[in-house]
Formats: sequence, C-alpha cells, structure tokens
Amino acid sequence: MQLYAVDTAVVRRYLDSPVLTGDQAARLLELRGISDGTPIYLDAETMMPVEPLCSWGRNMSYADLAGSTLKDYGRIMARFSAHQDTRVSDVLSATESDLVAYKKQRTQLQKKPVGTSAWSKESSVLDQFFTFAVEQRYLRRRPMRVAARGRNALSPRTRRGMDIRHLSLGQYRYFRDVGLGGQCPDSQLSRSYRGSSPHRDRAGADLALCSGMRWQEWATVLLPELGLGVGQCAEEAEFTVQACAKYGKERGVFVPEQAMRAVETYCLLERKEFTAAAARRLERQHRELFVVSRVEEETGRIHGTLDGTAQVFSMQAMPPRLRRITVREGEFGLEAMAVFLCRGGLMPGADSWKRYRHAAWRRMVALADETTPQLPAKRWRWHDLRHTYALQLLTYLEQQMDGAEPDMVARRRRHRSYLSGHIRYNPLLIVSRRLGHSSPETTYAYLEYTDDLVQEYEAAFAGWVGDRGEEATYAQIAARAFRLEKSPLGVG
Repeated sequence: MQLYAVDTAVVRRYLDSPVLTGDQAARLLELRGISDGTPIYLDAETMMPVEPLCSWGRNMSYADLAGSTLKDYGRIMARFSAHQDTRVSDVLSATESDLVAYKKQRTQLQKKPVGTSAWSKESSVLDQFFTFAVEQRYLRRRPMRVAARGRNALSPRTRRGMDIRHLSLGQYRYFRDVGLGGQCPDSQLSRSYRGSSPHRDRAGADLALCSGMRWQEWATVLLPELGLGVGQCAEEAEFTVQACAKYGKERGVFVPEQAMRAVETYCLLERKEFTAAAARRLERQHRELFVVSRVEEETGRIHGTLDGTAQVFSMQAMPPRLRRITVREGEFGLEAMAVFLCRGGLMPGADSWKRYRHAAWRRMVALADETTPQLPAKRWRWHDLRHTYALQLLTYLEQQMDGAEPDMVARRRRHRSYLSGHIRYNPLLIVSRRLGHSSPETTYAYLEYTDDLVQEYEAAFAGWVGDRGEEATYAQIAARAFRLEKSPLGVG
C-alpha cells in the first residue's frame, strides 16, 4: 500500500490529462470539500483506493483539521496497516491482541520507542478509525474491550502532566549567544562556527522569549504584523494571531521594544542579503506565489494575486502555508513578506528550525567550560522559551501582587482570593490569556515553579534581551498585560 496526500496547488500546477485539467481537478476538490493534507491510500499493485482507509481519510478531511495534522493521522494509519501486513492481516481484521502487539512494538520494542505523548496521539487516531468503521458498518463492534475507567488496550500506561522546562537567565544567554549566535563562552567569535544566520536565530529566540508565542506563531510572523517595512519602524508591536495559533484560537500578542530591536538588527544585517540573492528565483516562481499589491495597515488586510486571481486576506486568518508563499515587490525584486527567511528566500520550515536548534545544541555542548551554566539533561526545545516566558511573567506578577511576602502559605491563600475577587488582575489568569490556553487549568502547572525562583527577583527581568542590562523587558510586558503604563495595579 502507498500513502499520498491531497495538495491542490500541485494538482493545479502539474496535472496534465486529456480527461481533466489541473484547474478542473482542483476545482472539483474544492467543491467536494477535500482539504489539503487528506490522506489517500492506494494499492501498490493496482493503484486503486484502499477502503475503508480512503473513506476514513475523507471523513477526517471534513473535520476542518490542519493539513499537517491530516498528514500525521494518515501516516499513523499507514503504519498500523503495515504492522497488520506483517501479521498477515488487515486493519479491519485487527483483534485486541493485534493492538496490544502494536502498542508494545511502538512503545517498547522498536529501536527508538515513542513516548507517552506520541503514543497518546496514535491511540487517539486508532480509536477514531475504529469508531468510524463501526458507525459506517464496516465492523460490528470495536476490537478493544473497555475496562475500568474507560481504559482499553490502546490507552497509555501512564498519564503525564505538562513537561515544563524553563531556562535561567544564564542558560538563555548561553543558548542564544553561544549556541545560536556563534560566540565563545568569553563572548569572542568562535572560529568553529559554520552558521550563516546568527542574527536571524538570535532574533527568533528573543521574539519567542518576549512574546510567549509558540514556534509556528513566531516563525511565521509577517513584516507588517511587526510594523516593519511599512514606513517608520514601531518601537513595539501588538497584533492578533489566529490561523497559526493552536486550535485556531484567536489571541493578542505583544512584542516589547528590545525584541523589536533584535528583529530590526537581523533585517538590516542579514535579511537584505537573503532577499537580494533569491530575487531572481522568486521572479521565476511568481505564478506559484501570492504576490501582494497592497497592505492595509489599519484593517490588517492584504491584497494580491494568487493563482492568477485577485485575492484579499486578513493577516490573522492566513495559515502558515499561505504565509510562506506571500511576497511583494521590494528593493531587489520580489521578496518574501515573512520576517524570517532562509537562503532560498522563503520562510524556513519546521525541519530547518529543528536543524538550527540541533546545531546550536552541539555547539553549546562542545564549547562548555567551567564558566558555562549547567546545561539541562535533555536537549533544549524552542517551546522551552514559551515556558520561560510564562514562568517569568507569572513570577513577576505575583511579586507585584504579593510584595515581599515571605510566607508561602499566606501567598497561596492570597493567590486564591484573586480568583474570586480580582479576576481582571489575577496573575494566573493574565498569563493564561497571554499564552492562549484554552483553560486556566493548563496554566496551573506553572504554579509549582514560581516559589523556586530561577533567578533573584531583580535579575529575572533585566538583561534577558538585547545587550543592555538595564532594560526591564518583563516589566514592560507586564505593564502592557495590565493595560496600565505607570503601575500594573493602578496604585502608587
């Protein structure tokens, strides 16, 4: 069996058939509501659709999931089908013993077993498939028995809480300057550094740390969203994320001045070089790109041409895939409107940012000496910067509300009173809103870290971003969170 995924742009561009043109096929997919990323399973010999997997994939397409999510789900079912082939069976003939064997293979026996979170995702997809098969009468009943508390053979053995991994000030500066920036621990340039974009990677880290955005949110940000390239550069920025946010949940994002300065430095020193080198290549590809003709800064709308048709998009509603191909006429010709670019002139993908991060980790480990802050046991992740943002901001807001209260019990008692009487100014709820958590319960996980301060109070909010240690970046963020400039509490 072979697995494919629907891609409307590829169909429109490359399909050449006497029966159906690429445009007609793409139009048919749109009329049928088939989303990009929908998995298609074909028999390896006959190249005919494999049922009920193709019907299940179409059913998933109607669930309005992201294209990358649909592809992940498709790979999971293809993997389970391959496992069944080794047992001379198929997915509809799966028994509970087959599922137990598959779970054991994935979580224990394979060369690199998957963790609890990865298996939770796989078990959920398998559960959805068998539910679909019963509803559509491919099966009389599901192959798994339901045991106590709703658990079955697919359920993860353990349930973990959030894996919160935050950084101290020293760790972050080392990660950013040595790992990403190509410096030595003594701030001198490392002769072993082979990267080409230290300012880009440092700016990305600063933006993630100071905004609390997830990777897909900050890595896909557009120049107009930060107020760059539309006249005078703004000292700070505030915009709305939606299509790039988790579950498409809309929320506001604030970027403080120091993070803006880091991005502007990258734009001046590196980004122009990327755009100049890639201009001719983008000109040749202009039919495949969304070429912008006008940006409405006040409304956040972008006018341009996509697939030969005039289009208007709201920036917050633009998904990552569309953002990647959004270009405009610049100094050297066509240039991408994404803030962060790679050598090809377009937005780096997930694999590229992962490669930058892994290379940074190798440099940090190789250059570590007696002056290096203690490195974490596990390789750092971009998401650790979001956890650091949450913890630092929550700690700062708690300090503003509690003052220098040394009694932990008194602090927790006072913290609970905020929930009932001071919803607007409650630190936990403020951080929950800034992170875009669906429920404050998710943010509760950070509370156990706030009494174990990663730095002294004064040092925790100065010098994180930029090169001037007197900048109290998190104080600026907290002031914006409260919507008051002079005092977060509105008191003297």
